[in-house]
Amino acid sequence: MKSESVPSDWSALLALQRATHATLQVLAAELADLDLTPSEINALANLADGRARTVSELGAAAGTRPTTLTSVLDRLERRGHVTRGTRPGDRRAVLVELTPSGRRTAATIRRAVTGLERRALAGLPDEAVVALRNALNALTEVSS
Repeated sequence: MKSESVPSDWSALLALQRATHATLQVLAAELADLDLTPSEINALANLADGRARTVSELGAAAGTRPTTLTSVLDRLERRGHVTRGTRPGDRRAVLVELTPSGRRTAATIRRAVTGLERRALAGLPDEAVVALRNALNALTEVSS
């Protein structure tokens, strides 16, 4: 679908990349006191609902390969924000859970993310926000 109002040299992917970098810079500034990397912030934000996840589930939610996520989880575990254990009935699945410190940190991150999203999208009509969500989901679902 091609819109008449979209310039032919405009790229949704490049715009998404610019938006990602801009939002990461704002979040890094707002969350500087936490001394976390963007990957650590992403992992904790995806655990903020308090539900334990396997490494594979967390990787899918965070958009990160489980092998890449392992080093992120190592650092978060050393800092006391997460624990890893086995899933009852499946000793092969590693279950990641927030500690009390992790819950507090994740809540701080979620508030920052929610605030930034509200500020960024405040001027858009509801239909545009729904369209944005649909477009981002479509880009996320792209397979190589």
